[in-house]
Amino acid sequence: MKVPAIIVASVFIIAAANASAQSVTDAQIAAIVVTANQVDIDAGKLAASKTNTPEVKKFGQQMVTDHTAVNKQATALVTKLKVTPEDNPTSQNLKAGGDKNIANLKDLKGAAFDKAYIDNEVAYHQAVIDTIDNTLIPSAQNGELKALLVKVRPAFVAHMEHAKMIQSSLAK
Repeated sequence: MKVPAIIVASVFIIAAANASAQSVTDAQIAAIVVTANQVDIDAGKLAASKTNTPEVKKFGQQMVTDHTAVNKQATALVTKLKVTPEDNPTSQNLKAGGDKNIANLKDLKGAAFDKAYIDNEVAYHQAVIDTIDNTLIPSAQNGELKALLVKVRPAFVAHMEHAKMIQSSLAK
């Protein structure tokens, strides 16, 4: 099976981000969390507006709603803690990967769009879960920040599983 370049690019960008994020501060974690969520919000908005497949449209809308809620929680927490999110190589790589994904998706239509969007969502959520588990939670110094990461992790897992379910239905 040929893997679309969009997925390969996203996985490599996120893998590079993971490698550069081995030791991150709470301020850098805040920037990573906000950026990772914004990347999925942007892709979800595009999917919700571009697809004609009801299940993909609903999933895109759910990504916008859920990731906006996580960003609101993260922003409220960092404001409370007086932490200013600090841009870093990981957040920059996530933003660049998200921008590249959007650019690639804009050129696709119909089933090709749906497949590329959902395939990327599966790969993206797995990479984010790996980053949460291997970098963000272990590096978080503030207990409330660590608790928020632990609290939102199951939602990322649920999103990935939902995307996998849609992925298998699109393959039929």
